[in-house]
This record gives sequence, structure tokens and C-alpha cells, in this order.
Amino acid sequence: MKYKMIYRSLIAFILFTGCSQNLDLAPLDTISDATFWKTASDFKLGTNNLYLSLPVFDRADLESDIAFTYSNPISNGTYQTTETSGLWSTPYVYIRRCNNIIEKADLFSDDAEIQRFVAEAKFFRAFNYWNLFRLYGGVPIITKVLDTDSEELYTERAGRKETVDYILKDLKEAIEFLPEQSSLSATDIGRITKGAANSLRARISLFEGTWNKYHNESGANEYLDIAISASQSVINSSQYELYSGKGNESYRYLFIEEGDESEEAILDRRYQVDVFAHQFPYVLDQSCYPPTKKLADMYLCKDGLPITKSELFNGYGTMTSEYENRDPRMSMTMIIPGTKTNRPLYTDPVINYPFFPQRVGNTGYICYKYMSELKYDRPRDNSNDYDLHVIRYAEVLLIYAEAVFEKNGAISDADLDKSINIVRNRVDMPPLTNQFIMDNGLDMREEIRRERTIELALEGFRYDDLRRWKIAETEMPQTIKGINIKVPDWQQAFLDDGVKNLYADEAWQSNTDENGFMISEKASGRYFDPEKHYLRPIPTKEVLINPNLEQNPGW
Repeated sequence: MKYKMIYRSLIAFILFTGCSQNLDLAPLDTISDATFWKTASDFKLGTNNLYLSLPVFDRADLESDIAFTYSNPISNGTYQTTETSGLWSTPYVYIRRCNNIIEKADLFSDDAEIQRFVAEAKFFRAFNYWNLFRLYGGVPIITKVLDTDSEELYTERAGRKETVDYILKDLKEAIEFLPEQSSLSATDIGRITKGAANSLRARISLFEGTWNKYHNESGANEYLDIAISASQSVINSSQYELYSGKGNESYRYLFIEEGDESEEAILDRRYQVDVFAHQFPYVLDQSCYPPTKKLADMYLCKDGLPITKSELFNGYGTMTSEYENRDPRMSMTMIIPGTKTNRPLYTDPVINYPFFPQRVGNTGYICYKYMSELKYDRPRDNSNDYDLHVIRYAEVLLIYAEAVFEKNGAISDADLDKSINIVRNRVDMPPLTNQFIMDNGLDMREEIRRERTIELALEGFRYDDLRRWKIAETEMPQTIKGINIKVPDWQQAFLDDGVKNLYADEAWQSNTDENGFMISEKASGRYFDPEKHYLRPIPTKEVLINPNLEQNPGW
């Protein structure tokens, strides 16, 4: 079933990259707009191409403070206006394709089947405008297919509110014609549903509501209300639930093969071996995705308390002590040093250290999330097909909790039980209650944000969260740190199975703070200017093409 969906998408990609222009005549030897767009099947094939605009496996949290391999220009604030042009231009490629589908469907407004695929096109138009909006703020809104001489090629940027309202309008209109998850046929599993549109609407509204609240702009509650309503619609639909197929280990297995097509998946980027596959486990070994000390320290102890308050925290005295008595998601997100796991290129489980078998030990933490347990007897390329969860139900539950709290300045235990505590229950962590917060001198906002960061760690949310909460100027310039390598475990020249301990070398031992924690990147080399870095610069190339584009402040 996954095969059919992706195979059609690839055919559509070839088809529409070759005939996307408006033509006056219908060629006799090729398919064109003049001969296509006649049936619902045509519109379905056309929208298949849009699924290629979904994100692929990457390491987006390297742009933040919770993962580090090498110096990242987004994370440390050294990027320039000449970079990342594709982040601007690629969404507009897909927006054009969406506009084309919507225009061609004007003659079929009474055809419910075709209107379903128009709704998919509106979803993807919103999705691609969202990818622009989250980075740049207001952008030019193009609502029709343009020719090379169209005046709209030089459209000015819309305002922030106009842009986000346009995105939310597209999603609202799409919801009316999209099916529920449970009504999808077997061959349509993976297509856009009401749940996907409502979830994206909730994600965007939470972003804008909290952005406006913490950046002192008007309209915060308007968007928080939408976030509450949209997330509640997904919850009340009873279409989704958290993956539990592996018991207490379900969080770990959700992100590899076992989690495909689970009831937690609201929208996935789908893969199939030998058709459209990936090699992300190899990426994790070769170029890595190491968490930072900041992320590691966020995990609560099993009593539900932070490490600074819990008697269960065993400190950093050994290479494994900080993992003891912690939220189980910690050891399902990062590998405890010295344990054995299945790894690419190894036929049997292999012992793990930060520099073995992975190649980059720059924080000392080892990424476990996304690490498949398959035996790798296939060629290195095109060998993995577990899906990337673009939107999953846990995020929707966390959106609901945060939006309720940010709107009201408080959240009831009943609302916690229908959101955050469902997420905690999967890993057998104590529930979050108002009494627990009060008894232990905690802050509800901080705990809601902590839960979001932990549950969605290494899924690419952190950069946006820091900016919408307006704490990036505090968090991003801090020194990036790793494990403590001054403890006895890391002083010996060789570890288990004869693995040479690189951290025993003077070059590593001399690069620590006063407490022995590795320094991966010093604060002196990290920058976040609140006058400019909350928005990315429009690429210089785009400003040269369209002089009417107004550059973002400070750039």
C-alpha cells in the first residue's frame, strides 16, 4: 500500500515537472494541461506530486541548542543573506502547482471527488506558505499560476497577519472536503485527512498566538483560541491514539519500522525500499545527531521532579549514572554508553561509545532515536523505509495543553489529563497536576514547555519554539556542552571490547569547563541578535529578482 502511493507520486513528479507551463496548443506526443485535468483520477495524480513537498529526514535540531555536531551557522548566528535561497524558492514551486490544480478544478465545483483533491491542494498550499512564514514572517501571497510577464512576479510582501490568516483560511476550507482517517481506503493510507488539516491549523495557530503574546503584538488570544479549537477537534474525532504496540518501549519503536501506519501517525513522509527509500541510520552513524547536555538535563527523574530537585538523580560520577532513575524517554532517545545495539554495517549488536561506531563524539551523547534494528545486509543506499512522522498525535495533545495555559494563564487537572498526562502515561511517568506544581515549587509553564521539548526532541521543533517563546536571545548564545569526561570512567585508555577511549587524550581533557563537562562550542562564538535573528533574511538573490521585497529588520 505504501508502494502504490509513493510510486504514483514519483510518476507525477516526472509528469508535472515536464509539463507545468500553460500551453496554447495540445502537443500530439505528450500530456499537457490541455489534455489533462478531465477526471478525478487526473486530479488525484496531480496532487500526488504535492506530497514531495513534505519534509525529509534531516537533523533540524542542529539549528538549535539541543543537538550539536559541528558549528552550525543558524545555531550560532553566523549565517548571511546569501544563504538558504532554496528555503524561499522551493515552497513557491509547490505553491504554483497547488494554484494550477485549484484553477483547473474551477469547472468541477459540483464534483465532490474532485473537490477532495482541491482540498489537498489547499492543504499543501497552506503547508508551503507555512514553511515560508515560520522563517520570514509575511511573504508575497500568490493565488494564481503566473506567466513570465505577470505583474504578480513582483508582488510586495503581505503583512504578518494577512499571511497567517490566508494560511489558516486555506486549511479551514480544506477541512470541509477532506475525509476522516478511518474512511480512507487501504490504497489511500497516507493521504491528507481532516485530522492532518486540523492538526496543522493547531500548530500554526499556537505558533502565532505565542509569538504575538511574547513579542508584544496584538491578536494572541485570537490564534490561541483557534489552536485550542483545532486541537480539540482532532482529540474529539477519536481517530488517533498514541502508539502502544511495544509496551513500555513504544516511544522508542514509534520512530522506526514498527511505528509505520500506527494510529499516532496523522501525517507521514512515506518511504518504500527500492522505490523511494532513505539511509538515515547511516547518517546517524557517519555524521551523527548528538544531543547536548542541555537536552539531557531536561529529562525529569522518575518521581516527576527535575534533576535539581529530585533525590533520585545520581549525578555525573560515572558514564552511566546520569541515565539512572530518569524519564524512560531519555534512554530511548540517546544510547547509554557501553550498551550494545544493532547498527548499520554490523551483523551483530555492537557496543556503543560516543566515538564508536558513530564518527562524531563532540558532545558525548549518542542518538538512539531513529536507529533501526534491522540487519543491514542490503546495499548501503536505498535500504530503509520507515516513515518520517510529520504530524503525530502526541504533538496535538501538547498543543492543546500549551494553548489552554497560554490563553488562560492556568490549566485544570482535567485538561492536563486529556493532554500531557496521556503522553506521560505511555512511558509510565507520574501525572502532572496543579497540586504537584505547588507542592514542589515548580512552574507550570516551564513544565509544559519541558514536556514538549522532551517528547518532540530531535524532531525539529526546538528552533521555532525558542523564537516564538522569545527566549532564543537567552538560550541560543549559551555555551554548548556535552558529557563530563573528568570522571574515572572516561580516564582509562581503553574501554570494553578494547575500544580506544578518545576522551582520555589531552586534546579532549583540556577542552572542558571547570566541572569537567565537554565544551562543544563556546558562548563567545555563538550569537543571537534580538533585533534581527528572530526572522531569517530574505536571500539576496530573491531581493535582486524582486526589488519590491522588503528585507527583514537588521539585515
